[in-house]
Amino acid sequence: MPKGTAQPPEMPSHQAAGPVSPTDMTVQPPHDAEAERAVLGACMHGPDVIDEVRAMLDAGDFYRPHHETIWRALLALRGEDKPTDPIAVSDLLTRQGDINRVGGIVYVHQLYGAPPSASHAAYYADIVRRAAALRRLREHGFRTVQRTQEPGADPDEIRSAIETDIGTERERALASGCGRLSRYLVDGWRFVTETGADKEPLWGTREKTAWASGESLMIVGAPGVGKTTLAHQVILARIGLQESVLDMPVAPSKRVLYLAMDRPQQIARAMARRIGVKDEAILRERLAVWQGPLPATLDKEPDLLSDLAAAHQADTIVIDSLKDAVSTLVDDALAVAFQNARMRALRNGVEVMELHHQRKSPAEAARDQRPALDRVYGSTWITSGAGSVLFISGEASDPAVTLHHLKTPTGEIGPLQLIHDHVHGTTTVDPALDPVTILRAAPGGLSVRDLAIAQTGAANPDRAAVEKARRALDSLVKAGLATKADGIAGGTGGGQQARYHASARHIAAVC
Repeated sequence: MPKGTAQPPEMPSHQAAGPVSPTDMTVQPPHDAEAERAVLGACMHGPDVIDEVRAMLDAGDFYRPHHETIWRALLALRGEDKPTDPIAVSDLLTRQGDINRVGGIVYVHQLYGAPPSASHAAYYADIVRRAAALRRLREHGFRTVQRTQEPGADPDEIRSAIETDIGTERERALASGCGRLSRYLVDGWRFVTETGADKEPLWGTREKTAWASGESLMIVGAPGVGKTTLAHQVILARIGLQESVLDMPVAPSKRVLYLAMDRPQQIARAMARRIGVKDEAILRERLAVWQGPLPATLDKEPDLLSDLAAAHQADTIVIDSLKDAVSTLVDDALAVAFQNARMRALRNGVEVMELHHQRKSPAEAARDQRPALDRVYGSTWITSGAGSVLFISGEASDPAVTLHHLKTPTGEIGPLQLIHDHVHGTTTVDPALDPVTILRAAPGGLSVRDLAIAQTGAANPDRAAVEKARRALDSLVKAGLATKADGIAGGTGGGQQARYHASARHIAAVC
């Protein structure tokens, strides 16, 4: 707190360091006064913040008594649907006769500016909650020590008392609604309408989404096919250095944290192709890069992703690559542990992108170009928890590769034939196999089968290729770029297939 700040007399903010005697009650219990101030200040910024925090904290979780008093005032104002700003809080505390006891009006106003970010209120509240849980465990420990020192102490009675203490603590947490079983609980209506299901995508459109908000994006492929090249373009778009990737819009972010664990020098050289001196200010402000191994693997520390994002004030985190972040990817239990880490980050508002490898070696991949989720290396739970999976097939260093959308949040994208410019670090869609280009070049229109033949090069495309072609053409009709003439039902000799034609709007747009 700055010099001259109004504040009630209190002991130092943090618990004492060093070894502590188990019976020394003079040592400060675990707490974090700064986190308590940040929580209260954040809650003054709006009622929604209070609703989020009160699902995590009970009034007794505040170590400082004056903080508990201010928290109760905030809850009272929220319960009456009144403003919760410093003026309203000070007025209520004054009427209650508590304003001087909490440090005065000046202190209440200073709390308003205490949190580095009001949007991180839940993170600060979790610090307060954990400190409160440690204090209660400490108190249980002291009581246990005291019981063992009483004359005629009975170990069975002590053990029973410990179990009672634990049961009471569990009931307290559940009854207050701030225990781990209810911290993220919402009612059904809020779940459907307020948990992000209707958010704009991070990359793509609502009809064809490559990366959905609140869901992870995984880019998979063999070494050298351009995973990092594609990922870098999305990252640079996220920080505002370009607007779209593969002709699909990318939503901006506040700050990206890039975990460059796999050959960071090569990652730096690859990114250097796309940036110049003019980009220095944005790169310094909006991109942070972690070089080399993490302090622990994500299966061992599931909160590490969230903690890293919070520490670097990032709303997007990129894992390059997944094999360096988890102890092993083939073990189902560890894959589930990673999914837990992934979901904790997403739940805390951190968007996640992952770069990963395919199951087979490049030589084997050359013989089997079949794009499928079972070709992604590791346990099936790795891909099961991902929101979107993009698979790049091709030869290492080949400028021409194919992008398959194996797991889709909405409509399927592609397959897209991509052209990498390895000199400039850019990727474009090859127009030769683009449905709109093929349609525009067909004066008599196309049937679904015609497009499937053109895209696959096969005289008899399989059912999956035909269905993909159908979806592509129908999406063009929906976008107003094509028209559809219904076919005629078959009889003797068969009928006629529906045909699609480029619309006047489409022709005008490309001309």
